[in-house]
Amino acid sequence: MDINLTKAEAEHLKAVLTKISQEIEEKGGWIPFSRYMEIALYQPNLGYYTSALEKFGRFGDFLTAPEISPFFGQTIVNTILPVLDKLRIYGHPTRVIEIGAGTGQLAKTILLDLHRRGFTLDEYHIIDVSPNLIERQHELLFDVCQSHGIQTRCQWHSEFLPSFHGVILANEVLDAIPCERIVYQDHAWYYAGVGLGSKPDQPLTSAPGAQLEIQPSIDNVADGYITEIHPQAEAWFKQLINRFEQGLLLMIDYGFHHHEYYHPQRNTGTLMAHYRHQALTNVLTLPGISDITCHINFSSLLHSIEDAENSQSFFSSQATYLLDAGITDLVLQQSDPNDPQQMIAISNGIQKLISEAEMGELFKVLAFGKNLGSLDLDLHALPGFRGRNRVY
Repeated sequence: MDINLTKAEAEHLKAVLTKISQEIEEKGGWIPFSRYMEIALYQPNLGYYTSALEKFGRFGDFLTAPEISPFFGQTIVNTILPVLDKLRIYGHPTRVIEIGAGTGQLAKTILLDLHRRGFTLDEYHIIDVSPNLIERQHELLFDVCQSHGIQTRCQWHSEFLPSFHGVILANEVLDAIPCERIVYQDHAWYYAGVGLGSKPDQPLTSAPGAQLEIQPSIDNVADGYITEIHPQAEAWFKQLINRFEQGLLLMIDYGFHHHEYYHPQRNTGTLMAHYRHQALTNVLTLPGISDITCHINFSSLLHSIEDAENSQSFFSSQATYLLDAGITDLVLQQSDPNDPQQMIAISNGIQKLISEAEMGELFKVLAFGKNLGSLDLDLHALPGFRGRNRVY
């Protein structure tokens, strides 16, 4: 696979590699993979998400569901509108909090669709760490609200709010939280961090580290088995849940239950990098100019909420969620079956979202309702969550 970097990308890559190499040398020749991933994605001005490089869309490195089809966001509105209605009826502010809003396309679709349905949302909050993306989101949503007369107050934050009331959305967020890479050797698990390579074209290499103090419960794997654990993502999720007071949390990302994640045949883990819509299995190749992601172990997240008071949860595939929430009805309502060109474009987008061969099964939906009973709501009666619950 040929990778032709622009001059700006080559200079950026050199700067990121210099930063990583210096830190490896300072730390005695080894850093945890989570630290490497943190620098590559979030180092101020150098990380993939903190630089001005194009990230999303046709000219970026990947497409997310909101960019693939506006019906994705409109289907989410089917789910969240009953919650927002009840919040208003019971005298609460109506707010949506989106974590990691990317280009702002999901926020745009939701605001426009709520407006189309005659619902004026009080507040739309975005929590993001990328100055470049925040600037793009601000410009997009300002134009949308101005041109359509939408009165919603849009606000931006760089960290969690003290408490959460309303609807929380997180689409493809957890996969970008730094993980730890580990390897199984001689009946024990060890960290697989990052060291300095010996060749000019391979400046970084995977390097063994210390044995894990707490051995993960991963069974029936052979020596050399490589995978990931997610202490930072799990801590992030617990903090979010602890601050969540009332409403609905809707999280969409790719991943598996524990037994699938650590299947003996998945012996090289799930880490992947993306550059210009190309998948890179070597995640040490282009730090700072490629996205690095890791699949989610949803079992650990579900375990952390199973004993939460006054709560309900739902877990299933993206396809099951979207179909139950009415995506096909929305298409029929808003498309012209006599316009084949329009129908082909719409169908192609929907197919990517729900097909098992595309995003339909790999992407999962985790919903968590807190104190919905006081709003006279049942999570499992909301559009999207009425099908088979795959929590266990």
